[in-house]
Amino acid sequence: MSLDDAANRIEQALRHALARSCGRSAPPRIAAAMQHAVFPGGQRIRPRLTLSIAAACGDDVPLLSAAGAAAVELLHCASLVHDDMPCFDNAGIRRGRPSVHAAYGEQIALLSGDGLIVLAFETVALAAAADPLRAAALSGVVARAVGMPYGIVAGQAWESEPSPDLVAYQRAKTGSLFAGASMAGAAAAGHDAEPWGALGFCLGEAYQVADDIRDVLCSEAEIGKPIGQDEALGRPNMVRELGVAGAARRLKDLVDEAVASVPACPGQTVLRAEIQSQASRFLPREASRVAA
Repeated sequence: MSLDDAANRIEQALRHALARSCGRSAPPRIAAAMQHAVFPGGQRIRPRLTLSIAAACGDDVPLLSAAGAAAVELLHCASLVHDDMPCFDNAGIRRGRPSVHAAYGEQIALLSGDGLIVLAFETVALAAAADPLRAAALSGVVARAVGMPYGIVAGQAWESEPSPDLVAYQRAKTGSLFAGASMAGAAAAGHDAEPWGALGFCLGEAYQVADDIRDVLCSEAEIGKPIGQDEALGRPNMVRELGVAGAARRLKDLVDEAVASVPACPGQTVLRAEIQSQASRFLPREASRVAA
């Protein structure tokens, strides 16, 4: 499956999902806010991972893998909406334009995030006709990735603790949804999902380390969101722990661990090469020079 094919499947699944929730009968402002939260998207890293793993495992029920990919991205977008709100990061910019609360207000932002969460699970439920048992497994995987005690909710809660556990925080805040995306791809293709969690956690930690580096080295225009947030909010940051060079080396080690952790599957070789290629985009150019 080419990158363009994956991108088209993801966007089509997302548009179909939003069309169900944001039609003419929906309250106009929340419908617009939900659309604003999802389109245009970022790199769609997590749903791409879902489809890549489903493809490596055979992807014999593409309706279900597309639903899993859409659900993962809808949940990611919901987490960004809530993360940007004044009660958390109070970020006015997301993906280079006003965040949802900045554009539509706090009440609508809260409700639109909630709406996206519900829509994610509805999307999986509607695909269950293709394979009810796989859909049930997929729902469980996605729920664990966003809920308590190890999912995104826990990650957001760790930020509110006076002395957060850095490892637990990063695994929950970022790693959990990457693990969920990985496991969702396997579950949608009828494979045991659990062995794929390690791959997702490695990639999730790598992405978080890269985000920590970008927060220190890049400009707001480059990353499309406010910089220096970790320092301003006193949040854990790997650059503060290890320095830029140390954090960059840690990122590269994590990518190597991710590649090595790919379980046996028909497309193992292709998937390993794809992960290595895509993960190379994580590291900002400025950090690449100091990581060698």
